[in-house]
Amino acid sequence: MLGSRLLPLVLATAALAAGVGGIGGLALWLGLLAVPAAAAAAFVAVSDALEGRCGRLRAVTSGGALALVVLASAARENAPTGAAPSPLATWALLLALVVYAVPLLPWVLEPVRVPRRMRPARRRLRPAEVDELLSRAA
Repeated sequence: MLGSRLLPLVLATAALAAGVGGIGGLALWLGLLAVPAAAAAAFVAVSDALEGRCGRLRAVTSGGALALVVLASAARENAPTGAAPSPLATWALLLALVVYAVPLLPWVLEPVRVPRRMRPARRRLRPAEVDELLSRAA
């Protein structure tokens, strides 16, 4: 469950919603909970990419989203008490959600991709077949 990309996505979405809704304390704690979940998802994605089990896109997007979630948590933690929420925290979480959604784009566009035409495999003729073809042509 910790390697799942869904858990940090849900936690980041909840932190963004809480921050926009004005519940700064809950947004801070949800953001802090999203950091280890995003780190676990990034570590699993990188190890899968190194083993050749999945593409590099998932590893890169998980790492980028982890960096953005950490940035959002740091910005929210360092905001003065009672002040308006930091726009940096909100934008970083919003960008993390966008980065998490990037791997969906190739999946959605996959049916649109035009397949290449496969040429029939050409095989080499054996010397007997070459002689037969030359005798027919003569």
